[in-house]
Amino acid sequence: DPPWARRHPHGPAVMRRLDQLLANLGYCSRREARTWIEDGRVTVGGKNADDAGRKAAEADVRVDGEPLDHPAGLLLLLHKPTGLVCSHEEREGPNVYSLLPERWRRRHPVVTSVGRLDKDTSGLLLLTDQSALVHRLTSPRHKVPKVYRATVDRDLSPDLGPVFASGTWTLPGETDPCAPAVLELVGPREARVTLTEGRYHQVRRMFAVHGATVLTLHRERFGDLSLDALPPGRWRELPLDTFDRPAAAGRDS
Repeated sequence: DPPWARRHPHGPAVMRRLDQLLANLGYCSRREARTWIEDGRVTVGGKNADDAGRKAAEADVRVDGEPLDHPAGLLLLLHKPTGLVCSHEEREGPNVYSLLPERWRRRHPVVTSVGRLDKDTSGLLLLTDQSALVHRLTSPRHKVPKVYRATVDRDLSPDLGPVFASGTWTLPGETDPCAPAVLELVGPREARVTLTEGRYHQVRRMFAVHGATVLTLHRERFGDLSLDALPPGRWRELPLDTFDRPAAAGRDS
């Protein structure tokens, strides 16, 4: 079996109804699951299933002879290209989820992004169907560092470094000061910014306060994770316990 077909490492096997299991993992609707079972496409413990309401352990179920697809959940590191949004709302335009296999797009809970990168921002984006992990990684009290590379339309002053790091200034329309951020100038009009929070369009707004317009914005790192050589539009699978360990490993799509 592939690694993702194994039982979740953090707990005992979960017993679920077959129709619910297949629907939640994006295979088919609960009603369609009955037909799949009648057609002999689903087995439990090597024997044909005969009841959509039967409860079974995820690791014992096969569909068309194959283990269930990521039954414990998904955690993906995606290299987001520009031009895609992180919203599930179709009216907002093409989204990052269109890059994923169709079955993953039908999962419930839905696969969603950990925070958002706007349409014109590229770089490292985490996707998962684990709501507790989303909350954990986006909670301000966890202070996960995120590194961005920005190019702007004018030369940047070295004096901006202490300003970004001060933790005392506020963005227009807000009352809470920005958390201290690290600004590293890597060229006259290029900088790396490390944030531990994720306010709306924060990097763009921080530069705008000081008269600079961000022309390109790319997220290089999220915590200890980086894109490495991952091409735009591709993803790498991460173990679900990645953020419980000092290092991450995965498999490229």
